[in-house]
Amino acid sequence: MKIAFFGLEKWEKEYIQNHAGFKKLGAETLFFDEALDRDHIPKDTSANAISIFINSQVDKAVLDAFPNLKLITTRSTGFDHIDFKACKKRAILAANVPSYGEDTVAEYTFGLILSVTRRICQGYDRIRETGSFSKEGLRGIDLKGKTLGVIGTGRIGRNVIQIAKGFEMRIIASDTNPDKQFAAQMGFEYLPQTDVFAQSDILTLHVPYNKHTHYLVNANNIAKIKRGAYFINTSRGGIVETAALVGALKTGHLAGAALDVLEEESAIGDELELLLEEHADEHDLKAMLANHVLMEMPNVIITPHNAFNTWGALKRILDTTIENIGEFQKGNLINLVS
Repeated sequence: MKIAFFGLEKWEKEYIQNHAGFKKLGAETLFFDEALDRDHIPKDTSANAISIFINSQVDKAVLDAFPNLKLITTRSTGFDHIDFKACKKRAILAANVPSYGEDTVAEYTFGLILSVTRRICQGYDRIRETGSFSKEGLRGIDLKGKTLGVIGTGRIGRNVIQIAKGFEMRIIASDTNPDKQFAAQMGFEYLPQTDVFAQSDILTLHVPYNKHTHYLVNANNIAKIKRGAYFINTSRGGIVETAALVGALKTGHLAGAALDVLEEESAIGDELELLLEEHADEHDLKAMLANHVLMEMPNVIITPHNAFNTWGALKRILDTTIENIGEFQKGNLINLVS
């Protein structure tokens, strides 16, 4: 079996090479520093399995370049960067890491909530940039007694709810498959999404990105969010229509936003290169422009898709990836997605 890994850090490569489970595979291994997409296909495309992260884009053109490919294992829970229609035609299987960062991302979510509601970043920047200890414009809100709306109560959403209980917040949630037993245990209420929008002082998103959640928050419903609410997104950028979010922040309908993900985030900072490449028309340039407007807003915090990024979570990702490959080699199919 031949395995190609894309976009690993140096320590990740060493971790894999020294991993007892990986050594047992006896596989021929290729390591590539870059992410994988149609513009970055390596010369050696003979791998039977590839391991990628979310910054790779595996579409038909990429799949066609790998004639022996049988397995894609993504080092992430989300898998919207893989073209499953093209995979199905080639009988290529795909596996993910379903559980590695439910605590990690939930903790980060509350870091963002505290940062945006207590103006922590603004206070830090003021002292750092100007040396001023003025508190003007830095007054925040208490979380105790406020209503937290959680859209999506999977592993991460559940952990967000548990943390919120420690802050003595009122919690309401929306989910296509509500867990009523968990709601009774934790003392929160499931409501229709429109009601969660209308009642939440802080609204946080924890749903996967797919055709059903694309622009879940959009120009038609963003005004239904409670006026003066704070908006948090650590899920995927495409769940939110960026221009609509900009508008709601500009008018003051939303008090602020903290975002770890953005639409077209992979293209931010490379706009000139993007405009020159032949696939530029596949990117949403309006969303990219809206992202730059968000970056300049004083009531918006943006971080670089960093919620998952702890040593523990990354090691759990690699452990599961190795397990996915090992079980596939033995003929056992685990953590498959489609």
